[in-house]
Amino acid sequence: GSKFINTSYIIDTLRMFKDDEEKEAMRLASKLNDQSMAKLKEAVTGDRSEKQLVGILSKIYEDLGADGFSFDPIIGFGANAANPHGVPGNDLPKPGDTLILDIGCVKDNYCADMTRTVFYKEIPEKGREIFEIVLEANKRAEAIIKPGVRFCDIDAAARDYITEKGYGEYFTHRTGHSIGLECHDKGDVSAINTDEVKPGMIFSIEPGIYLSGDLGVRIEDLVLVTEDGCEILNSHPKEICVVG
Repeated sequence: GSKFINTSYIIDTLRMFKDDEEKEAMRLASKLNDQSMAKLKEAVTGDRSEKQLVGILSKIYEDLGADGFSFDPIIGFGANAANPHGVPGNDLPKPGDTLILDIGCVKDNYCADMTRTVFYKEIPEKGREIFEIVLEANKRAEAIIKPGVRFCDIDAAARDYITEKGYGEYFTHRTGHSIGLECHDKGDVSAINTDEVKPGMIFSIEPGIYLSGDLGVRIEDLVLVTEDGCEILNSHPKEICVVG
């Protein structure tokens, strides 16, 4: 006559709200990720493949005192950047390529996650156009975050702008996900999530546009909901830049 009831959602929901100690842990993880992104961008050269940069990133994290990857890094050049979940391969960057650098470390059991898109050697006109649209979508979503705003409205702030600019069909994933002890915790920033955001929640804002066989652009920050707005945990610049 025994019955088993799944109560994991109780713990999952509690984990969505970070206490002061957890907030500090998340800030530290993001600080290490900021420092690592700067070093990774400096490591981009014409003779280093996506896979080789993953190896370099692992060493960067180790040197900075992080505890490893929070997820398998997504480092993609050119056409591989057009796959939102691309697997790093042996391709080398070519002038004009967009380079998606989606990286995250773990520190003291808490996860970081950030994406920056950069250009190798030069910025083609189409790449610049797409980048500026994604950057504005990222900023619009972050600008409305405060207690009481629904996750679906945050998603719409990014998605509607990208659609307005004619690229709605190329934004092929949700705008964000919750993060903490795991990189993908319970909760997301999506069109179907009508829950309201509350102080202590931490989640990503990562709109993107992906043109198959050509290029991809994604810009991702982590945000902490405060009593009257939000704190962006990443300080590494997200404006357009050239590497190599």
